[in-house]
Amino acid sequence: MTQQARARKLADRIRVVVAEMLEMRVKDPRLGFITITDARVTNDLREATLFYTVYGSDAERADTAAALESAKGVLRTEVGRQTGVRFTPSLTFVQDAIPDTARHIDELLTKAQAADAQVRANAVGAQYAGGADPYRAEANGDPDGADVGTAEADQADQDAGSAAPEPARPELAHPDPAHPDLAPPGAANPDPAHPDPARSDSGHPGAAHPGPAE
Repeated sequence: MTQQARARKLADRIRVVVAEMLEMRVKDPRLGFITITDARVTNDLREATLFYTVYGSDAERADTAAALESAKGVLRTEVGRQTGVRFTPSLTFVQDAIPDTARHIDELLTKAQAADAQVRANAVGAQYAGGADPYRAEANGDPDGADVGTAEADQADQDAGSAAPEPARPELAHPDPAHPDLAPPGAANPDPAHPDPARSDSGHPGAAHPGPAE
């Protein structure tokens, strides 16, 4: 058996012994209606902690704590006698906070139920502040919806215009149909090494270059 298992078994036995002693043997008038809820023992079996609850007022709880403190010696002797361990663990009594926590939770739940009932009572016969359906569509005459539809239509037109193909450029007509071999004005010479003698420096066809002065 492991050390933790031995400690758990000893704690259960101590809880039973102490509960029986408080009910049958301890006759302190300060002792109130007490219940031992749990017991824990350290792994070295030297210290035992017992958790308890007391039904009553704060004064009765304080009297019960004093009675337990004065009865520690008698209780520890009886624990050693009934358990038969080599070293009887010391006893420490701690008031269990679980009942107080549960009572606090019950109070919070009661307050929440009262608040819900008040909300339901206020909702009876109440009217909508902005109508039953404040989010109206364009079909119901909502101007905001109309603006949204117009903006979407404009965006669709812009997308369609940007996707349209660019129109083809028309070809330039030749200025002199009678001499198709002459390049139109402003056109680059296809052969820079053999310039066209029929073109002058001014770029006009048929204008001869003046010769040197005699």
